[in-house]
Amino acid sequence: MLARRQVLAAAAAGVVSWAGLARAADYDVTRWPVGQAAPVLQALDLQGKPWRLSELRGRVVVLNFWATWCPPCRAEMPTLQQLAEIYGPDKLVVLAVNVSEGPRRINQYVQASGLNLPVLLDANGEIARQWGANVLPTSILIDAEGRPRQRVRGEVDWTGREAAALVEPLLRR
Repeated sequence: MLARRQVLAAAAAGVVSWAGLARAADYDVTRWPVGQAAPVLQALDLQGKPWRLSELRGRVVVLNFWATWCPPCRAEMPTLQQLAEIYGPDKLVVLAVNVSEGPRRINQYVQASGLNLPVLLDANGEIARQWGANVLPTSILIDAEGRPRQRVRGEVDWTGREAAALVEPLLRR
């Protein structure tokens, strides 16, 4: 694993963030703790639409915690968008949960980058804390039954073979 350097996190979030050296292999995958239930996910997106994990049953969900100030987050965002497009919304949904930033800043990033994933708001970092996303970026892979399966900490090329090896078994269940 490459050496990591600490990046200042938004104090209000209480989230510690580590920026990798922008390499696809600079991530860590762990199984979701056995017996630990999924926290309730209920959040609004940038347009004010409510999102609930319970309403996404039947589809695999990639819950990605990120921030606009986080270089590895910005680097992996295009591949997350491609992942969603590759599998389609009937099979896989990518939810980009922005941690501790305001809608104005997020909208600026979304417009400049052309991002079209649903961006959920976590203004105080509470959703990130509940899901154990104490590193940005962190992605939680959730099976079609709504059960978290893996936590991925760090930047991932979501169009690569390694990511496919994480996602495709969840699609076959």
